[in-house]
Amino acid sequence: MNQNSIKGHLAALITISIWATTYISTKILLEAFRPIEILVFRFIMGYFVLLLVCPKKLKTKSAKQEITFMAAGFCGICLYYLLENIALTYTMASNVGVIISIAPFFTAVLAHFLIKREGKITKFFVIGFVVAMMGIGFISFNGAKMEINPIGDLLAVLAAIVWALYSLLTRKISEYGYSVILSTRRTFFYGILFMLPTLFWTDFTWGFERFSNMIYLYNLIYLGVGASALCFVTWNFAVKVLGAVKTSVYIYLVPVITVVTSSIILNEKLTVLSVIGTILTMSGLFLSEYKKGCGNNNNSDDDELNDEYYSGCYIIDTNVFLDKPDIFLVRLHDI
Repeated sequence: MNQNSIKGHLAALITISIWATTYISTKILLEAFRPIEILVFRFIMGYFVLLLVCPKKLKTKSAKQEITFMAAGFCGICLYYLLENIALTYTMASNVGVIISIAPFFTAVLAHFLIKREGKITKFFVIGFVVAMMGIGFISFNGAKMEINPIGDLLAVLAAIVWALYSLLTRKISEYGYSVILSTRRTFFYGILFMLPTLFWTDFTWGFERFSNMIYLYNLIYLGVGASALCFVTWNFAVKVLGAVKTSVYIYLVPVITVVTSSIILNEKLTVLSVIGTILTMSGLFLSEYKKGCGNNNNSDDDELNDEYYSGCYIIDTNVFLDKPDIFLVRLHDI
């Protein structure tokens, strides 16, 4: 393993470690902030941090590229985080963290139905998906009364679906060859732009006096500077160095870190059901990645695919909604 590869793995690990605890910071901020307020403050802060780091202007080469940035900003910044933050008002942070971890399943499913040339969904994928859904069912039945809160958990599932779509879009953006920081900043810009209309039909208030509470201020800085400006850049760097397949395997650490830290920091009760649910969800995710080998792909135009063996991989043609045919992997694990 060369030095650059080590940096990529380290960047991915740092990113996931921070992202897995954002549910906790958001949960704390929800005591005084509305979901949309957290989003606006967080990403405006992140945007200006990236602007200070790299003030250079990004000039896209075509309208289709700009549309891709717009779609990524809407899905990955605006809609995903809005669904996630609202979900946290109804359910526990640990629930959201575990449920969001099923995003790899939805990535493969969306690719299978929306992309013209897709790979075969294996039986291990189907079995793993069922096991993970069983796990989600267990963690949804939270508490001694065995009462399910469908709203929060359903919103978390919807957020995972939106993130899956965002993954397809960001994979395309990474192929444009632009600076990681500039690409991230452009995505942030459109995400913030799509948030603005909601300010008029929600009870949004700037309420800067709330920042006098150091706990709220520190958590917002953590989300804006750490989880947004830093992590989006480090994640994209890891994808660039390691590839999307190897990098995304780190997403499996999210539910474990979230459940443990939520129990320690938020004093959320770690019930037997939540433990069983977490184990089932994690088992389902790994089971879906079980491989028996899918052979060589000698027709690929992607250097990452040449002379490599991938099992259960999904090779898709993005020509359906993007500007040129590209072949890439949407599975979140490789051999």
